Amino acid sequence: MAFKEYGNYDGVGLAELVRNKQVTPSELLDEAIARTDALNPKLNAVVVRHDDHARNQIAAGLPNGPFTGVPFVLKDLDLLAGTRTTFGASAYKNFVAPRTGTLASRFVAAGLTIYGKSASPEFGLMPTTESRLHGPTRNPWNLDHSSGGSSGGAAAAVAARILPVAHASDGGGSIRIPASACGVFGLKPTRARNPIGPDRGEGWGGFACGHVVSISVRDSAVMLDALHGSEPTSPYVAPPPERPFAEEVGRDPGRLRIAFTDVSTYGDAIDPEVAAAVRDTAKLLEGLGHHVEQRAPKLPADPADVIAAIVACNTGLSVRLAEQVLGRKVTDQDFEALTLASAANASRASGIDYCAAQLQAYQISRALADFFADIDVFLSPTLCLPPLKIGKLDTMARDLSGISPLLRRYIPGTSLFNMSGQPAMSVPLAWTTSRLPIGMMFAGRFGDEATLLRLASQLEQERPWKDRRPPVCA
Repeated sequence: MAFKEYGNYDGVGLAELVRNKQVTPSELLDEAIARTDALNPKLNAVVVRHDDHARNQIAAGLPNGPFTGVPFVLKDLDLLAGTRTTFGASAYKNFVAPRTGTLASRFVAAGLTIYGKSASPEFGLMPTTESRLHGPTRNPWNLDHSSGGSSGGAAAAVAARILPVAHASDGGGSIRIPASACGVFGLKPTRARNPIGPDRGEGWGGFACGHVVSISVRDSAVMLDALHGSEPTSPYVAPPPERPFAEEVGRDPGRLRIAFTDVSTYGDAIDPEVAAAVRDTAKLLEGLGHHVEQRAPKLPADPADVIAAIVACNTGLSVRLAEQVLGRKVTDQDFEALTLASAANASRASGIDYCAAQLQAYQISRALADFFADIDVFLSPTLCLPPLKIGKLDTMARDLSGISPLLRRYIPGTSLFNMSGQPAMSVPLAWTTSRLPIGMMFAGRFGDEATLLRLASQLEQERPWKDRRPPVCA
């Protein structure tokens, strides 16, 4: 294999080359490392390196899985025994994981060689990846702009073809937001589809889940087959799939009933180029034979208030656990201003306040279930503004009051499907006139990743994005 062709393959394709002995896992790892070394100074996508861990995996013999020999990075929020995990926080800059999380274990079992960790904002709290500890991760399409968050390092690495697929997680949009910002594919699975333990039964009140961002739809589907299924600490399970998710790729989706909106969750006008891209996508869907109509769900509560309360309480717990690890009270040298402010808000809240927020999340879920009673898919913009410039969301600012209003304009709709647990995906179907990606968000019924994967595969064939490469690209 000519390594210049590495970036033309998705993960499944690279694994097939390994199986056919056209390339070795060591050669693929060397290429991924070389690409990281070449591009990381510009992007800052991979912030923890443990190349020797990956080489030791290969030397010990890789499992026979769907991605055997494919290089990979975990998001810097997940545990891999014996490697650094910083959670994007100064307090954990030297923390070495004592064990491997269940999801990471399944990545290993799939045959992936894990040589590092991708950048995340502190505790994954922001839709941009600009931690004080590691610095900003830049968008390969324009280095002045954010790669999104919280899986910004993963999306930047995949968009730049350092890797074809990378670990990502999503508690309020953190797979879909960077997928949109970087022009890659990102599926948030159904709640409890993939494991989140063993240290947690659920994340952010059931909002959070883990999966990947990828160049291709089939990588996401094949990875879902490798990852899904409960574990002993799972408090609930997702409905079982009718068939392997990989078999949905290329399957005819039929004539779907699709609702769409070109305004925000709050009914506000959005960036004109983004709104036009939604309408263009609706026309594309209609041309593919789907029934398309313009309407949106009516929500009984403000999703911004709900997620703020849930995330604040979980952040407060994270800070408390850090104090137990450190054996002292934390200071502003340990955590960013936003993290400490969020934890302080949690300390002023009561258990009743937390339960009230969870109740509102359930009410939003019910409204969404009713809305989906007579549709199959809901289309809306993943981001309601183009990817923000670096520094626009400053978690170390003296005055943090501008963050919430900006988030309300930027990502008003992504958290809805964390609250309901429904699968949702960002598909790279448009670009601004300044060549920044615009992702389209499609949500399906609870447990119905199959319909989304069929539709994504159809769109990938109709409007392929794989050959659209950013200026910063290996």
